[in-house]
Amino acid sequence: MSAALDLILLLAGLSYVSLAPYTKVEESFNLHATHDVLMYGIGRENLHKYDHFTFPGAVPRTFVGSVVLAWATQVCVRMGSWLGIFSDKFDLQVISRMVLASANAVGLCLLRRAVSRRFGRPTAVMFVLLTCTQFHLLFWMGRTLPNMFALLPANIALYLLIDRASNSTRPSKSSVHWAIALLTFTTVVFRSELLLLLGPFVLQAMILRYTTLYDVVKVGLLSGILSAALTVVVDSYFWQQWPLWPELYGIYFNVLQGKSSDWGTSPSHAYFTSFLPKLLLSSMPLSALGCLLDSQIRSLLLPYLAFIGIISGLAHKEWRFVIYVVPAFNIAAARGAVWLTGRRKGTLMGRLSFLAVVAMLAANCVATFLFARSSFANYPGGTALYAFNHLYESEENMHVHISNLAAQTGASLFLHSHAPPFHPVLNGTHPTNWVYDKTENLSFDALTRSPEITHLIAEMASITPFAASAWAPLAIVDGFDGWKLNLDLKSAFQGGLFEGLKGLMYVLEMVRSEKLVILRRRA
Repeated sequence: MSAALDLILLLAGLSYVSLAPYTKVEESFNLHATHDVLMYGIGRENLHKYDHFTFPGAVPRTFVGSVVLAWATQVCVRMGSWLGIFSDKFDLQVISRMVLASANAVGLCLLRRAVSRRFGRPTAVMFVLLTCTQFHLLFWMGRTLPNMFALLPANIALYLLIDRASNSTRPSKSSVHWAIALLTFTTVVFRSELLLLLGPFVLQAMILRYTTLYDVVKVGLLSGILSAALTVVVDSYFWQQWPLWPELYGIYFNVLQGKSSDWGTSPSHAYFTSFLPKLLLSSMPLSALGCLLDSQIRSLLLPYLAFIGIISGLAHKEWRFVIYVVPAFNIAAARGAVWLTGRRKGTLMGRLSFLAVVAMLAANCVATFLFARSSFANYPGGTALYAFNHLYESEENMHVHISNLAAQTGASLFLHSHAPPFHPVLNGTHPTNWVYDKTENLSFDALTRSPEITHLIAEMASITPFAASAWAPLAIVDGFDGWKLNLDLKSAFQGGLFEGLKGLMYVLEMVRSEKLVILRRRA
């Protein structure tokens, strides 16, 4: 039973990677850093070829996670090469994302085991059901956002706090200290906002006498200095700047200079009224019930609620800044759901309670299905470049210009299938002399005057009559715009009951529009 639950968590994460293999621009730094470590190695002679020197981003990001991910991917690639299963660079992107998803699945499996030991097997089963019927956590845990590198140590820290017998009243001092060390490491290296979770956790641990101020300072200083040394050494080398501490620079840029608000602002209540309901779905009310019923759950959630309250004071808000709270809320929700389903089943209230939990899980599934369908259709750049690679896979000397929208929606370096660098396991017969050009802010006039460019992946909105006269369309790629309510079901039922029931599946209709076009230069 335990192994089956762990396997469900793992397969759910891997399935999302398989069904949505492309990536967005916010994932590109770590994805391309992983690509460069895989393809070029970490020798100083090849550092100048790394992508981050051409596209550095607003602030530097750490290479620590990308290097570890690349090395772990390298092991999998070497093993897979014996079976001859790799033929394209894009296969390596999928493998690297599966490695990251698997690592985060291990964190969730550890939590599942700790929940079973602390709160019982039914609560652990419900934890898995709630987690797997939510969308964002499992969909994104295989994506190379810095937050997803931070998710694993954050979950292990939570595991250390709850992994004890059900009759235990307090975690061991060593578990608390390791949790502090892990959260400190994650704050220093990956995501500085986790300082806002570390603070309430440490304060609670001292108030409840799980540890002492002296031990907190000792553990915090030791783990903080070692973590800072690690990131400064690694990132100063890869960025060729000394000394460089990316997360400290990020705090200066985003908080002290207030630059984060340039990316948009949200009201102070947004996490509680918008982001958390979207992340948690039915776990939101169930976690509130769990808090009411169990003092252990209240103690568990208190630092996470404080974290959300404190981070709500920052003007710029995104759901990924609070993704770390989802497992803790799911534990609380599982406690609430088990209480509902465990009520006397022979009574009316018992049956209604059971049906309420089933209905909430079903609602989760419906919402997740809609989130997933819209997300799968939201990577036109990756779809377009993948199609272009296969359309001309036997041609030589292609030169394709990739528009900004295409680059932002999936056209990653791993999709530069017919241009160097190549990993040693890729020994296919495909062309190797293509040029993938991502030069920004070029007009159609400038692109047309560049005779070396043979093809374009262009935005549909930018097509002009002049462009149409110089370039011939080969394929059009659409993308997701939203959902609309389709109330015209009367005509569906005219075909009979079966056709009508099928029509009910399309009450919500996906709205798509043409996003990108693949163009060939006219002769």
